[in-house]
Amino acid sequence: MKHILRFSLTLLAALYLVGAAGAQTGFPFQDEALHYTIDYSSGLSLGDASLSAHKTADGWDFTVTLDAAVAGFTIKDKYSSSTIAGYCSAELKRDTIHGAKTFSEKTTFDQEKQTAHRVTEFPSNGGFTDMNVGPCGRDAIAFLYFARKELGQGRVPPPQVVYFGSPYTVRQSYTGAQTITVADKKPEVTDHLVYTVKGPKSDFTVEVFYARDAARTPLLIKIPQTAGTLSMELVR
Repeated sequence: MKHILRFSLTLLAALYLVGAAGAQTGFPFQDEALHYTIDYSSGLSLGDASLSAHKTADGWDFTVTLDAAVAGFTIKDKYSSSTIAGYCSAELKRDTIHGAKTFSEKTTFDQEKQTAHRVTEFPSNGGFTDMNVGPCGRDAIAFLYFARKELGQGRVPPPQVVYFGSPYTVRQSYTGAQTITVADKKPEVTDHLVYTVKGPKSDFTVEVFYARDAARTPLLIKIPQTAGTLSMELVR
């Protein structure tokens, strides 16, 4: 009897360990916190960034922070996105410090009315804007996480309009597998996507190299500039 009991307990423990080892980690399976270094193509280190995702009763909360300095010019940005079911936006807050200039803005989404209300909170005379967003309007931060979830299920989202102050049209192109080296570790095969972004006064591209894990973790993000390329590299 003791041998049978010991065997049963051992079997249960083994099953638990197998289940724990096979558990999927990172977004969208559980809360996540990712940290990146920000560098210029010349090798100049500019600062760091962090991306976090927290599951809530209504959906997800996402936060992006940037802390960088360029030639003595300080950049401290914080973007907070709250979503409901379907990764549709509920609220986006943008708080930025660029040198001596401070700016704070909030966009509130009404998904039933398919509208969004953007108001500049600081400076207080910044005014407001009302926008029609269509069904399931998404801010830019919510869209980035939604795109990760879709990629993890083998899908690339179709072109759509996202909101980051102003509306921007975002198109994604999957270019295939690319092998990269991150943080001087061994080469890793990634999924390479190019985002083409067009707004009222801007037109640019962003390259993202996703790990081939279940969470499709962004390993490297590149933003081409006129004088070089800005890179965000995951710190492991």
